[in-house]
Amino acid sequence: MAAMPDSHRTGVPDLATVWLRVFLEVARQESFTVAARTLGWTQSAVSRQISSLEQALGGGPLFDRLPRGVRLTEAGRVLMPYAETVTGALHGAARELAALREAAGGRLRFGAFPTADAALVPLALGVFRDRSPRVRVTREEGLTPALLDRLAGGHLDLAVVSTTGGAALEPYVLHHLLDESLYVAVPAGHPLADGGPVRLGRLADADWISGSPRPEGTLLDAALRQGFRPRIAHVVGEWTAKQGYVAAGLGVTLVPALAAGSVRPDVALVPVRDEGAPARAVYAAVVRGRSLSPAGEAFVGALREAAGRIPGTSRPVA
Repeated sequence: MAAMPDSHRTGVPDLATVWLRVFLEVARQESFTVAARTLGWTQSAVSRQISSLEQALGGGPLFDRLPRGVRLTEAGRVLMPYAETVTGALHGAARELAALREAAGGRLRFGAFPTADAALVPLALGVFRDRSPRVRVTREEGLTPALLDRLAGGHLDLAVVSTTGGAALEPYVLHHLLDESLYVAVPAGHPLADGGPVRLGRLADADWISGSPRPEGTLLDAALRQGFRPRIAHVVGEWTAKQGYVAAGLGVTLVPALAAGSVRPDVALVPVRDEGAPARAVYAAVVRGRSLSPAGEAFVGALREAAGRIPGTSRPVA
């Protein structure tokens, strides 16, 4: 066990905070008797606390004892602002810690992948802000692998991630938020625009618009699972730009349920027929073994509430 630091070598006296609290009360009341009554102590107990403080600070008196009451000595006047600062800081720490325990204060650092920011995250933040307005929230956006790196490095408290891309999720505690279905985005006048759910195989000969030149690790993994390799004609990163390409008749693209509400009117969404497992799952991830603050727990609850309000998704069975 490491030795406690020697106050003589560090120059920092070992003081009990109760001594400072008693010192401040005596200074305010200018009386040991009145201070004792205010604190609910005996006068002798107050005297012992002041004596202990004086000894810890070198033995000089902090109060002049007068016939009627006491007055601060020069040493007492020097100590006064420092005692107020220390006790004020401790009161502030106690308030913040109490707020943190109640999920009413503290901070929350989280990240989310882009399509989660289209609906899930804003809805959750609205709920969370109403319930915990004093929590300081910071948010990052990124793809799941990058968010998990930030999470593992201690830069985030939690991350909203998905199974797209096949990132390793084993090192994390996963709070299952939802499973989402997929839509094919086609031009509004496309033959499939007014039909029901389709198998992706019907679009095996179509030109595809994707955020990557390869389908592996993207939403187009769903096409690979259905037995065809999509022909990627245009690589476009932003969802709004992909919609522009679709509306212009340059190809089709996959849209997850989380982004479906922001599709432009000249683009039609056709549900992809579920062939078994859902297209992807969405989780709130926390590093295994790292505790989540009450604010973090409350935000996970808000995410779950928001997930239940998004069409085209299903929530896990409790």
